[in-house]
Amino acid sequence: MKPLASLFISLVAGEAGTIVKHIRGAAIAYGLALIAALVGVSFLLLAAYLWAADRFGPINAALGFGAGFLVLAGVVLLAYRLSAKRRARRRAERRKSDLTAFAIAAGIAALPELLRSKEGLGTLLGPLAALLAYAVYRENFPSESKPEDTDASTRDPDQDVSS
Repeated sequence: MKPLASLFISLVAGEAGTIVKHIRGAAIAYGLALIAALVGVSFLLLAAYLWAADRFGPINAALGFGAGFLVLAGVVLLAYRLSAKRRARRRAERRKSDLTAFAIAAGIAALPELLRSKEGLGTLLGPLAALLAYAVYRENFPSESKPEDTDASTRDPDQDVSS
């Protein structure tokens, strides 16, 4: 068994080294591409500024570019703020589903041990009986807090509303 474990460990370590080399190479390539893109965009902005300065004058061009970038920054921040609630709700849903999956997995893992002992069987049957009793109660006594359906489109047209 020990030779098999050492073979598995060396295989995983070798794969990890290969993955690290690939990630390092990709990071360098993407970093260089990002730098080149930023330089290209800078020159395009410079060319646009020089054209605007030639056409409208240097002060007007600088004011226009400054105002344009401030408006762009405002739009980006506004979009980020508007989407913050949606992102928070998505994170909460993901966290809830992760906790639910964890609880189910833990329950399934503990189930064989609980079924082997008398105390464990009682531990399982107690909440199950309570859940069944609650379901029967809800079926026979519906909640009073539910609003009645008073929508005009679902009312019987022959029914007198004034009385």
